[in-house]
Amino acid sequence: MILLDNDWEFTPAWTDAFAEGSGTGEPVRLPHTVKEVPLHEADPASYQMICGYRRMLKIPDDAEGKRLFLQFDGCAHIAEVFVNGKKCAEHRCGYTAFRTEITDLVSLNEENRIAVKLDTTENPSIPPFGFVMDYLAYGGIYRDVWLDVRNQTYLNDVYLRTPRTDQIIAKTQLDGDADGMELQLCVKDEEGNEVLSETWPASEHSHACRIINPHLWSMEDPYLYQAEVSLKKGKEILDTVSRHLGIRTVSIDQDHILLNGKQVFLRGLNRHQCYPYVGYAASQSLQREDARILKAELQVNAVRTSHYPQSQYFLDACDEIGLAVFTEIPGWQHISSDPGWREQCVQNVREMVMQYRNHPSIFLWGVRINESLDDDELYQKTNAAAHELDPDRPTSGVRYLEKSHLLEDVYAFNDFSHNGTNGGVRPKDKVTPDGNKPMLISEANGHMFPTKPYDTWQRRQEHALRHARVLNDAMADGKHAGCFQWCMFDYPTHQDFGSGDRICYHGVMDSFRNPKPAASLYASQGESEPILEVCTPMDIGDYNAGQIGEIYAFTNADEVRLYKNDQFVKSFHSEGWSGLKHGPVKIDDLIGELIRENEHFPEAEAKLIHDCLLAAKEKGMSNLPLSIKLKLLYAMKHYHLTMEDGYRLFGTYVGNWGGKATVWRFDAVKGGKVVKSVVKTPDTKLHLEVKNSNPCMHEGSTYDMSAIRIRLLDSNDNLASYAQIPVCFRAEGPIEIAGPKIAVLEGGMGGTYIRTVGKTGNAVLHIQTDQTESVSVSFIID
Repeated sequence: MILLDNDWEFTPAWTDAFAEGSGTGEPVRLPHTVKEVPLHEADPASYQMICGYRRMLKIPDDAEGKRLFLQFDGCAHIAEVFVNGKKCAEHRCGYTAFRTEITDLVSLNEENRIAVKLDTTENPSIPPFGFVMDYLAYGGIYRDVWLDVRNQTYLNDVYLRTPRTDQIIAKTQLDGDADGMELQLCVKDEEGNEVLSETWPASEHSHACRIINPHLWSMEDPYLYQAEVSLKKGKEILDTVSRHLGIRTVSIDQDHILLNGKQVFLRGLNRHQCYPYVGYAASQSLQREDARILKAELQVNAVRTSHYPQSQYFLDACDEIGLAVFTEIPGWQHISSDPGWREQCVQNVREMVMQYRNHPSIFLWGVRINESLDDDELYQKTNAAAHELDPDRPTSGVRYLEKSHLLEDVYAFNDFSHNGTNGGVRPKDKVTPDGNKPMLISEANGHMFPTKPYDTWQRRQEHALRHARVLNDAMADGKHAGCFQWCMFDYPTHQDFGSGDRICYHGVMDSFRNPKPAASLYASQGESEPILEVCTPMDIGDYNAGQIGEIYAFTNADEVRLYKNDQFVKSFHSEGWSGLKHGPVKIDDLIGELIRENEHFPEAEAKLIHDCLLAAKEKGMSNLPLSIKLKLLYAMKHYHLTMEDGYRLFGTYVGNWGGKATVWRFDAVKGGKVVKSVVKTPDTKLHLEVKNSNPCMHEGSTYDMSAIRIRLLDSNDNLASYAQIPVCFRAEGPIEIAGPKIAVLEGGMGGTYIRTVGKTGNAVLHIQTDQTESVSVSFIID
């Protein structure tokens, strides 16, 4: 396979003359978006057009007598391909790949012209279009393009099934005359040792092999073998297809999804494939980075690729790191009555399964249009197509309906029932019509509680708590097979959805993948590093009457110890969370032992005053319940306290108004040791935290990219969440900035993207604000 991502020309207005070589186009490299859009107020009309791409192609000298194919991994959304002026292919899905043979259309000793006419509009003749939808469907040739050179007879498809953990079934499709040929499967372990080698006649298109004591693929141990299927004639190898191979089984019982026969709970988030400014046109490294963020930073074990098949590079990374995938066909609620639209929907299932079924990370095929109504005629066909092409994986389909028709194997339900005061999930028996099949939550929260990075701390905390309640209840009841909440990061959308700036602020991260507090809820379920997130800033100006309200910490430690001006207050533990491994820790007492220690009151007196002050903090002095008023009268009479004493104690231990700012310290303690500390106190000395996803970029047959994530922190490394300040970017060396040169940190967070430009060497990105020292980020491009 020869990558053809360089040396393209682009025109926003297609003409037949452009396909013939007339005029000039803008030089571009793939992946490409037809229009870079702003972070806010993105206009879908700006990238909807009938546009064109073209490039010249010199066929390799050793291709004589071979068959030649063009492969397009992703063209959004209707593509027509022309070779030397002749149309050779049309593809009507922007989310799956397609191939076309060009052997008879090209000349070996001349330059050949490849042209692509691309309809990037929301054309109602194909899914997902025809009605409104809650995401942007950017246009362009946004994935790779390849030249594939093959022999006259070649392996058109190889699928390595693992229906049992001791069995590999090699299913093959040959194109051409296979007379007298044979096939060979060779499997090697990660050290390169051969563990299996079998040969069989090429006329046998399905061959079962037994593997002894295999190292199974799992989410905790995603072991991958390297497999090669070769087409041979005598000693000559005519074709070889290589696959990484994860040996594992996925099955179901009444309530669960089973991996290798053992119950697993899919704890995940939904992911769109878009990025600020560049839309869908992201490099391999950015695709892989999102998988890393999900597994390593958010500590989830699963992802749903809403609402369409996503990059093979993203799936490759999921295979390698053990991230289970629920992938689905393109669509959003709408089902057309047009026969062509409906047939394309079935075709999308076939292409999705054929192209992605060798990924061990894929657990579920989504064969319904997301959130669509029941359509048994259509969904019987889509379900049957998936099972025909992959008998081993279960099918599902996302709906918001209760008691919907269940033609698939797993009932996937968007559970938006939680409102902050009720239970986190709907009971299984109220939702699914068939209690003998498992059910999972495919979306929750999201539009029910959109939360901007710069919202008040109370809203950001509640956002995290809602994710916690839903996940906890889904894990606790034993009747949910998984929970994919909405969603990984904020994303732009159409005017019918989202906030006034056309962004859906539904993510546990912002658009640049910077974490909101809800991200810490997910991170705290893992054990790879200490987590401690305290949602409140502890500044009295954030609270009514200066009285600090109920706060939560998210941690994977055993306890959280609170200190006020280095004096121990109290230790807090997670309580009442039966499903989560590490539930949120409620911190509802900022007085603790301070009265007894500082005022030298007897223990009984200290406790009585402690309870009265906590009640005053919660209710206010003028709204105290009768029981507390009686306690106060008792204290005044028996301990000779005056009203002035009461106001002094309230001001010292509750109000903190007018005195020197308090230094609060939260220590996360695990195994008796402090593993992480958070200090909260008013601060004005700010600095930039900059994370560079790809400091060593690779330039070659396509460009490479790096994601730059930026947070504005105080001297105690707390996010300056109310800061909305400009940041300036300046590139030096063989790189360019994908996006504006000046942006605004929103809620103290932001970012940009860096792209290589066809040259190697050293490069630097300079990042500057008026309130911090500048930061320089270095790159090596090889």
